[in-house]
Amino acid sequence: MTVTPNKLKLPRGLCLGLSALLLLAGCASEPKEFAYKNLPEEVAAIKADGGVYKVGKPYTVLGQSYTPREDYDYVETGMASWYGDDFHNKRTANGEIYDMRAITAAHRTLPLPSIVRVTNLENGKSIIARVNDRGPYVKNRIIDLSEKGAELLGYKNKGVAKVKVEILERESRAIKEAMLSPDNSSKTYGDKLIPYSNRQTVQASAAPVRYEISRTNGRQPLKYTSEISLGANTSAAVNIPSAPGEGPYFVQVGAFADYDKAKRMAADMKRFGNVSIYEAYLSREGVYRVRLGAYADRGDAVKIMDRVLDYGHSDVTIVSETNN
Repeated sequence: MTVTPNKLKLPRGLCLGLSALLLLAGCASEPKEFAYKNLPEEVAAIKADGGVYKVGKPYTVLGQSYTPREDYDYVETGMASWYGDDFHNKRTANGEIYDMRAITAAHRTLPLPSIVRVTNLENGKSIIARVNDRGPYVKNRIIDLSEKGAELLGYKNKGVAKVKVEILERESRAIKEAMLSPDNSSKTYGDKLIPYSNRQTVQASAAPVRYEISRTNGRQPLKYTSEISLGANTSAAVNIPSAPGEGPYFVQVGAFADYDKAKRMAADMKRFGNVSIYEAYLSREGVYRVRLGAYADRGDAVKIMDRVLDYGHSDVTIVSETNN
């Protein structure tokens, strides 16, 4: 839905309930086939549909001001909603025809188009979507996905979900350059782009994940590995290397007397990087501490701690080798 600044009559967010009811009644059409194999083909299709590249001027909706900008470091955690046939076949903010069965999204400030990874933090599913519209304008919601996007992330029936949205810098810069070029290509970033279409597979961690478990015996840890099998619906890693790091700093995300609870926490925290479970003999039974890291720089540990806090986990602290 295209929003004219300061002249909004009915914001998309207020229409979501009606959209959900209509879609649940079974009025959604069969998906079209979109399979962009490379950047020039994708951009040509966007332009043929009426799409242009734009950032846009500052605007105000429902008393709240927004300033669109190119922000290639953008990462945010919040609630996602979706919109459907109320806006199907209508123009988006960058001029395209909105297709509720394509994998697109509306965002209040990111460039149009730009490419984002959206991860459902409630089930770990992750998709790539193209931002081509403005919204949502309901409090605490940070992105509106198309009906197809919400379906792939598993929250269509629920209506909303807690998500993490990350702009993909290389892909977003490439699509900008191609949109602004006469031959629809990006000389700087090449022709290839992460493909996304209605056939896109949802990313989720299905393979066994190896956790390093350290048992402390005096000052010398005795280390061995334990393999934990994660199901297909378990949280997927989010663009962070899982290899162990080196350094004195760790992010501790919990301490448990029950080893099984520590394992479950480790499985959940795997999305943020390498996870270790340390057994400290502070009592007869021992205490299992779940930690992320290690990190050579305390600032890196702080960044990970902030991401865990954004995820909604409050029992987080930074520890070092000297206070293990």
